[in-house]
Amino acid sequence: MSRIPEGQKPFPHPATDLAIRNPRTGHRDEVIRQASSEDVRKIAERLREGQISWAKLDFPARLETLSRFAEELALRRLALTQALEADTGRRRIAGIEAGVIDGMLAGVRHAAQSFGQMEWRHGLAAPHIRHTSQWTPYDLVGVISPWNFPFLLSMIDALPALAAGCAVLVKPSEVTPRFVGPVMEAVAATPGLGEVFGFVLGGGETGQALAAQVDCVCFTGSVSTGRKVAVQAAQRLIPAFLELGGKDPMIVLEGSDLDAATDAALRGCVLSTGQACQSIERLYVARTIYDDFLERLVAKAAAVRLNHPDITSGDIGPLIFEKQGAVLQAQIDDAKAKGARVLTGGTVETLGGGLWLRPTVIADVDHTMDVMREETFGPILPVMAFDDEDDAVHLANDSDYGLSGAVFAPDLDKAEEIGRRLEVGAISLNDAALTALFHEAGKQSFKASGLGPSRMGADGLGRFLRRKALIANTARPAPLAAFREEPDC
Repeated sequence: MSRIPEGQKPFPHPATDLAIRNPRTGHRDEVIRQASSEDVRKIAERLREGQISWAKLDFPARLETLSRFAEELALRRLALTQALEADTGRRRIAGIEAGVIDGMLAGVRHAAQSFGQMEWRHGLAAPHIRHTSQWTPYDLVGVISPWNFPFLLSMIDALPALAAGCAVLVKPSEVTPRFVGPVMEAVAATPGLGEVFGFVLGGGETGQALAAQVDCVCFTGSVSTGRKVAVQAAQRLIPAFLELGGKDPMIVLEGSDLDAATDAALRGCVLSTGQACQSIERLYVARTIYDDFLERLVAKAAAVRLNHPDITSGDIGPLIFEKQGAVLQAQIDDAKAKGARVLTGGTVETLGGGLWLRPTVIADVDHTMDVMREETFGPILPVMAFDDEDDAVHLANDSDYGLSGAVFAPDLDKAEEIGRRLEVGAISLNDAALTALFHEAGKQSFKASGLGPSRMGADGLGRFLRRKALIANTARPAPLAAFREEPDC
């Protein structure tokens, strides 16, 4: 990547270059050169060659290399944080994201304990036959990561795949690719890692080229693009692990602690400006407490400060992806046109060249409104009343999405009872969006929110290992005559 000099046109090579936008200023101040299909093919071939030796190492040896990589990243944490800040417009969260590598590695180390060498076992139906298994990694894993948490959501797939013995090729979002520079410096400084870990930059065509070269593809992003990745993978008969959109519901039952519930709802919706797949995007509140809940939520939402003009103060940052502003405004306008009340926020603002939206509480919504049906990915809190628990569960399940959700109740037993009825992959009980903070619990996406094993827990590593059976006969092999047709006696 290279910085654009003042006054220079942002596309010196329009066919191959992309200019990168700073979400705080609106300026396109960086250029990436898109990798061609041939570029992708060449790096894929190089990584495949390196994977042969990498796969022969045992888990401890590979983990030692990844620990060295983490040390090299720590030396470049400031540069990594600054790159993430430039792409996402946020400082504190960028710093937190830059520091996730040690926690991820700890999880991978723990998961590796489940995939050691297996003992030989005698068969139950045929004791003279013994069997064991061998864990075999995919040769080359492709990772296509999104723009909202560019470093974290690249590493969440890449690290376990590398630990499993795979080579990994990552294509980050063309919206937020600046983190690749310091990461590749750390890769180059880690002996043995550059032979099996690489990046390619570019847009959709580069992603298609990557999916055409790998043996397994991981994609995090929108449902529409995820479907395309799944189709391409199916045509090649390779696995596709998809983490897609969400429309996470939160149910608040009568008797809940409303201060706690509104705190959790606000954080679960507007943290990272709502630009997270597990953000709360639908609120269902018991009718008996609806007005009280709304009053408290509105007061708290109105007190949230934009992180502008000073990046070192305030609560929420700008919209990262320029096109998302129009999506959010359209959902707000659609709700208003259909009778909903906008109680805070409501207008996407342009400040300093960036796009901003204050937390927007919308009351009296229903399921005819886009804000309750389509993924939002922004700080909008639509609140709807329900009459009884069955009504709440029905409304929460009335969605094409099933990523995660939340339940607030007077006690955890009641929250669990309702949570077990929801058609989503993870439930936060008396809190919200806990999967963003706690990564040890394995989960899978329901409905259109994804496909494949969990990327958390032991499955996060196991999805990159195929199980090979070795079956040994300790007796004499059966002859063909043992299966000869004989007249019935």
